[in-house]
Amino acid sequence: MGPQRGELLRSELGISTFEDLLYHYPYRYFDRTQLSKIGHIDPNAEYIQVAGILVNIFEEGRGPKQRLVATLYDETGRIDLIWFKGASWIKRSLKENERYIVFGKVSLFNGQYNIPHPEIEAWNSETAIAGMQPVYPTTEKLRTKGITNRSFAKLTSALFDKVNLTEISEILPANILSEYKLCQRAQAIKWVHFPDSEEHKQAALYRLKWEELFASQLMIARIRMQHTIQQGLRFDTVGDNFNDFFKKHLPFALTNAQKRVLKEIRHDTATGKQMNRLLQGDVGSGKTIVAVMSMLLAMDNGFQACLMAPTEILAQQHYESVGKLLEEMQIPVALLTGNIKGKERKEILKGLADGSIPLVVGTHALIEESVQFKNLGLAVIDEQHRFGVGQRARLWSKNDVPPHVLVMTATPIPRTLAMTLYGDLDVSVIDELPPGRQEIRTVHRHESHRSRVMEFIKTEVNKGRQAYIVYPLIEESEKMDYESLMAGYEQVKIWFPEDKYRIAMVHGRQDSALRERNMQRFVSGDAQILVATTVIEVGVNVPNATVMLIESAERFGLSQLHQLRGRVGRGGEQSYCILLTGNKLSKESVQRMRIMVATTNGFTIAEQDLAMRGPGDLYGTRQSGILKFKLADIVKDSAILEQTRNAAIQMVAEDPGLIKPQHQALKHSLLEQSHQSHWSKIS
Repeated sequence: MGPQRGELLRSELGISTFEDLLYHYPYRYFDRTQLSKIGHIDPNAEYIQVAGILVNIFEEGRGPKQRLVATLYDETGRIDLIWFKGASWIKRSLKENERYIVFGKVSLFNGQYNIPHPEIEAWNSETAIAGMQPVYPTTEKLRTKGITNRSFAKLTSALFDKVNLTEISEILPANILSEYKLCQRAQAIKWVHFPDSEEHKQAALYRLKWEELFASQLMIARIRMQHTIQQGLRFDTVGDNFNDFFKKHLPFALTNAQKRVLKEIRHDTATGKQMNRLLQGDVGSGKTIVAVMSMLLAMDNGFQACLMAPTEILAQQHYESVGKLLEEMQIPVALLTGNIKGKERKEILKGLADGSIPLVVGTHALIEESVQFKNLGLAVIDEQHRFGVGQRARLWSKNDVPPHVLVMTATPIPRTLAMTLYGDLDVSVIDELPPGRQEIRTVHRHESHRSRVMEFIKTEVNKGRQAYIVYPLIEESEKMDYESLMAGYEQVKIWFPEDKYRIAMVHGRQDSALRERNMQRFVSGDAQILVATTVIEVGVNVPNATVMLIESAERFGLSQLHQLRGRVGRGGEQSYCILLTGNKLSKESVQRMRIMVATTNGFTIAEQDLAMRGPGDLYGTRQSGILKFKLADIVKDSAILEQTRNAAIQMVAEDPGLIKPQHQALKHSLLEQSHQSHWSKIS
């Protein structure tokens, strides 16, 4: 390959060595032995291969609208081939009245089939590729420069002529290969590019996916082992603070799930090893009570505790609810956010340093250098996926012996994702709602039903209840969304005249004092309707609010819709979530609406969301690096994930340092990948 195309491969796909090219795997295959007749094209076929004579090669349009058109015909019919990019370059390589073989994606325009940007080659005895042709991940820029999928296949084929398969070393030990019936690595790499049968293709994919998932599970298992030997603070005592709160000040009886989680936390903190526990619980399941009782446990053992939240509003809300729960016990609780300055800030910092403030709730402000604790024993982190790795790491350094860590999330994490992202943490789940909570009724309505929806909200508000009306705010179209929010606000005022109803509005462009004031009007009950963007997604607790109307619901993901729904249903009254969408919806949007109406179970929704969107976009995991598997898919390959997890746990138990001779190749391979896994040590 010449220097110009070589540089393109480097810049576009990061391919600069033989090894890079070997590991640039295809993501699907086509049977190129099949030739369709042009007059008998299957309208349901996504890709087709046809052969015929090429005629009428001409360019039309100018500048950016310039395109190249040619017609291919056989004895049954004709089809247009169209190139929108690289027209002049491609035209030079084509000849009229020559026979060509063409492969591409079929498109329909004005009732006529065409193939945009086809792969095209002069017909000769070597043209047809036997069996399955691999299809590689590529870019538009490469295609316009003539590096097509076909080029990739030829390039990789030429590489296998140069590379001896014995040069591709095996990294998995023999016992693993035989126990899990895995083919040799070199064979798998050859077959994944050029399978000579469906059976060989499946064997190659199984082997290479297994290897990818095993590497990540092995890293996690080793980190988990480090946690189990990491020295921790010992909470030996269940003392007066914990017992007094449990016996006299609990607002309602603990659910069995809350009791089980508290038992797990008490066990962890008494072992002398550092606790690293993930607490999952749906919106409103009572995680805050568990956090408060864990903080009291720390106090009973002479330690301080902190609770860190991702936003000022959520920190404020936690501060108020913790303060209220502990009010009668007269335990000092401080709030530390970026907005707290001057004398008040100095006093809080002094109280944390001398130990006179045992409990503090705050935002990122808690991890600043200036914040020093006398004896931090427990760090509770809420909505953890909103914090970066480095931020959580800084909490560890707040004591000579790292404090216990309790990570909480109201975003249910599917088991497969938890095994990959949080495999180094012990997981607790609160899977039942407190008594007296009714299930939220969810309905989907189209724009054409708006008047009925508004009348329903009016009846609820007239009963003395409150309602949320939430608008999307997506960064890319922020200006347009802001305008539609303002237009929506004016429309709400027409439905709910201000001489009869009290409406507040909250959005990200307001200064924080006004936003806080409007939010407080709704929390206190002064405002009956809150028109808002998704700033209210996390944390606002208004038991009297019984209606959540989500405008343009088709623009939200499943997890976000579920989070928003969780803002209602917090009191004893029946609550409702109304998903209002446009009349025309994509297939995916229809599916999301169906799932939301069918279930309020956060874990079911999270599983479906993961299946629909893939792991990379969920929970900010792109930043973690761990989910960039080339072939494995943690949803579809959950059975392989389970196997690799068990195998990794067993291997680390038998050989923690991977020092046995049969594990050396594997250890070397892991070291090369380990720069991706630093995040995992923290959580």
